[in-house]
Amino acid sequence: MLGVKRKVRLQTERLTLRPPTHADFRPWAALRDASREFLTPWEPTWAPEHLSRKAFTNRVYWAQRSISSGTALPLFIFRRSDQTLLGAITLDHIKRGPAQAGTTGYWIGQQHARQGFMKEAIEAVVHYAFTALDLSRIEAGCLPENTPSRNLLEQCGYKYEGVAQSYLQINGRWRNHVLYANLRHDRRGKTDAG
Repeated sequence: MLGVKRKVRLQTERLTLRPPTHADFRPWAALRDASREFLTPWEPTWAPEHLSRKAFTNRVYWAQRSISSGTALPLFIFRRSDQTLLGAITLDHIKRGPAQAGTTGYWIGQQHARQGFMKEAIEAVVHYAFTALDLSRIEAGCLPENTPSRNLLEQCGYKYEGVAQSYLQINGRWRNHVLYANLRHDRRGKTDAG
């Protein structure tokens, strides 16, 4: 069984994905703050200290522990051409044994949205999860009205599986989520002849 490598760095045509470091604090805080209104409807309520250096330091240490233990793969997304921070993607809740599964979560700064960056990032993480981590199933959930995120998941090979009632607390309220999954060997909708 393969674990998560400590020094994960994924490269795509336009992106570099790597774990957060302490030096990323200022660009991260600036991007999150500039995108606050854009992100707030889709995320859990931000703690008052959400954008503080201390909270970010805790985030970096959590990322390091999660990667070392193989329970999550938190990655920041950078544009390769100028190393601008665009957002983040996490493969979280990595389960081993019979499940071999994980859950994807992601966000992107408002000024970088709808330019194909997140699609590229998701495809890179899914490929890494299926090949390097030997996962079999990657799940994702989003609010039913988040049409851009739903379309994005479907473009990346995720298939709709149903609705989870009161799945997460988003913007201060328990909200239903539509659930999707991407399977390494997806036979859904295929016949034996296919």
